[in-house]
Amino acid sequence: MNTVVLFVPQQEAWVVERMGRFHRILEPGLNLLIPLLDRIRYVQSLKEIVINVPEQSAVSLDNVTLQIDGVLYLRVMDPYKASYGVEDPEYAVTQLAQTTMRSELGKLTLDKVFRERESLNSNIVDAINQASDYWGIKCLRYEIKDIHVPPKVREAMQMQVEAERRKRAMVLESEGTRESAINVAEGQKQAQILASEAERAEQINKAAGEANAILAKAKARGEAIRLVAEALMQQHGNSAASLSIAEQYVTAFSKLAKESNTILLPSNAGDISSMVTQAMGIYGTMTKNIQKTSPSLGPTEATRLPNTDELKPGS
Repeated sequence: MNTVVLFVPQQEAWVVERMGRFHRILEPGLNLLIPLLDRIRYVQSLKEIVINVPEQSAVSLDNVTLQIDGVLYLRVMDPYKASYGVEDPEYAVTQLAQTTMRSELGKLTLDKVFRERESLNSNIVDAINQASDYWGIKCLRYEIKDIHVPPKVREAMQMQVEAERRKRAMVLESEGTRESAINVAEGQKQAQILASEAERAEQINKAAGEANAILAKAKARGEAIRLVAEALMQQHGNSAASLSIAEQYVTAFSKLAKESNTILLPSNAGDISSMVTQAMGIYGTMTKNIQKTSPSLGPTEATRLPNTDELKPGS
């Protein structure tokens, strides 16, 4: 009602007509009008408006019928367009949201509808803003509240989820078995490598010990031979050698009866002097061979070598 003096509340826009024609929009606060000529035709709220989009049917790209509803958030940006651009702005935006929703759902499969809800909401908002710009209304956001699928489709989805979970469990179990087998194989491999390395080290140490023992024995034998040679070079060395050989011969002959049942006895086994003479004869023969093969020996060394004539009994 035109009462000449009007107070417009905050976040509201009053559209005034003068003699049936648009005159001006009253701003919040004090405003003056001419009675009978000016008339308040429309009152637009500039606050954000929440509109429930009724539930509707939509068919997805894979021919699944869905029941879907949503919530629309919008605001009047231009009171003049909102008043004269469309008869009922809220109804027009609601119908546009429903048609846009059906169009966007027809581009997606059922799985993508659940995964790409944010993208679906954004596409619906863009489509609404392109048409509502001429109405002075801006769609701020659109949210899908509920998506209802047919019971059979819901059961199939539940079976798919269970199958997917069983598949993941089997994959994880197989991966665990594989990792276990790999770890066991790696352990056996490392154990075999360590065992072979230990065996090789043992063989190397054993061979080194045997080699050192052989060298030590050879050095000891060489040293013994050298000492014997030096002893033979001294005075009466031949006599001592003859005595040693005679003792060894007699000792070896005495062991034959103990170590074997079969023995070979010489014809003069009871004549010890003849046995000693025979042993010294062998030694003398070896001495002569040494003198022949070693011409570098002087006359002094040759006279010191034992002679068989000196070893005869009674000499």
